[in-house]
Amino acid sequence: MVDVKAAPFHLTEEKEQWVKDTLASMDMEEKVGQMFCPIGGNIEEGFLKEFLDEFHPGAMLYRPMSAKEVRSTHKFLQENSRIPLLFGANLESGGNGICADGTYFSRPMGVAATDNPVHAYRLGAISGKEAHAVGCNWAFAPICDLDMNYRNPIMNVRTFGSCQERVTSFVKEQLKGLAEYGVAAAVKHFPGDGVDERDQHLVSTVNSLSVEEWDATYGAVWQEVVNADTLSVMVGHIMQPAYSKFFNPDLKDEDILPATLSKELLQGLLRGKLGFNGMIVTDATPMIGFNTFMPRQEAVPDSIAAGCDMILFNKDIREDYQAVRDAITDGRLTMERVDEAVTRILAMKAAMDLPEMQKAGTLVGGEEELACVSCAEHMEWAKECADDCVTLVKDTQNLLPISPEKYKKIRLYLLEDRIGGGFKDGESATDKIKEKLEKEGFEVSLYDYSKPDFYEMFEGGVADIKSKFDLTIYVACIDTASNQSVRRIDWVHLMAADAPWFINEVPVMFVSIANPYHLVDVPMVKTFINAYTPTETVIDQVIDKVMGRSEFKGVNPVDPFCGIWGAEF
Repeated sequence: MVDVKAAPFHLTEEKEQWVKDTLASMDMEEKVGQMFCPIGGNIEEGFLKEFLDEFHPGAMLYRPMSAKEVRSTHKFLQENSRIPLLFGANLESGGNGICADGTYFSRPMGVAATDNPVHAYRLGAISGKEAHAVGCNWAFAPICDLDMNYRNPIMNVRTFGSCQERVTSFVKEQLKGLAEYGVAAAVKHFPGDGVDERDQHLVSTVNSLSVEEWDATYGAVWQEVVNADTLSVMVGHIMQPAYSKFFNPDLKDEDILPATLSKELLQGLLRGKLGFNGMIVTDATPMIGFNTFMPRQEAVPDSIAAGCDMILFNKDIREDYQAVRDAITDGRLTMERVDEAVTRILAMKAAMDLPEMQKAGTLVGGEEELACVSCAEHMEWAKECADDCVTLVKDTQNLLPISPEKYKKIRLYLLEDRIGGGFKDGESATDKIKEKLEKEGFEVSLYDYSKPDFYEMFEGGVADIKSKFDLTIYVACIDTASNQSVRRIDWVHLMAADAPWFINEVPVMFVSIANPYHLVDVPMVKTFINAYTPTETVIDQVIDKVMGRSEFKGVNPVDPFCGIWGAEF
């Protein structure tokens, strides 16, 4: 059974006794419920009470709502649950991971570009403080993946980059910031995303490194995570063939499973080699990467039998619960294994002092704690991070700084109409940049994507575009998003009408406020800036720097040239 006095739980005898007594008091339905973290939607109190009574979940996650709504929902659920709940959130970039009105501090890659671990600590502290204010106690963060493949559409700016030393130190600082406010971490995504160029929302991906390569990279990071007394690890729908065969030499290629279903990776690598004794939670099980190896009614209990302690999200919650019941009944899932999983879940809650907080009525704080959400201090920290992160990748044409005296007439292009979470009321990044450039005295013409200029494509020549514009600026906001196969520039499909064919006639500046790898598609651009996070705070810093009022301080956390010859020129 589980040694709850050992790392990472370090339970006292009193807390260990609470785990034992609570486990002994639970019937099978409550034990099954503890092993699930459903996603919440309906926040009507009558529905919530019925949901708790039927499913007894061990944890829940709500997508970002207003801080007041989140707090109220968490408070009601905690007050009506016999066993205190874990409330999770994707606290990857700040308090906005749980509160729609929370602080969007920075994408992790923006933090990495500062090369200053203080900002990683602040990312954790802001996330932790704003989460704590609304009763959220479990962060699905930090991300300790390495961004090894620029084609990967889901990792990208969500990571601290490709340098394992920086990733390790920044993950540990983010963990400190979260812990300061009582928020436990579920570090993700074991055994490591970022090697494959695909998204595990759409397919099981592959970490194809050899045993030696994995040990020297991801393994080094994960060992530090385990040694930092991390209470929980989120496991991805990611295969690691080398280690699967290392622990099971007779395993056939066609029988290799993603980590969420793999005894070799969960028991052999994570629990055994790395020595992790904490709680293991799956990544979201509605992902296609989880559901294509066997029928779902087998996969859900098999995941627990393989070594996962908690199932994240459901397709049909009643079907998933019944699948676990059926597996217990027919012996595919033993009660010994169920008790082991529930013990770890309860031990995590005890290590977080949730039973004591439940008795004291402090699982969710008072409304006065909401004052920290997007408070002045947090916004100032976000500004300082933005100032430090904006990176001048290249300016081989010596364009910068710009001014209305040199470049009065600007053509502005927006690449990709998906806008990140940093803007309210439907405003776009381009709207903000256009407005700010005009305030600086530039005349700005916005390229009309609703009606590409036929004349400009087929009849307007060099003299025409030179007469209209002194400078063109491309602003790309192609942010990471789940269920996407590719995050690349998608030019207007008729003759790529918005592409910079005129680069030798009119100078071009390219600013990416998300994906840092656009030089793969525009290697000919001579002035290229990465800003990593689509917020107004970041855009303000970009404007200051291109105008020459502030220096560029950011470093490249990845290779923005994508290993392509000529992209640096």
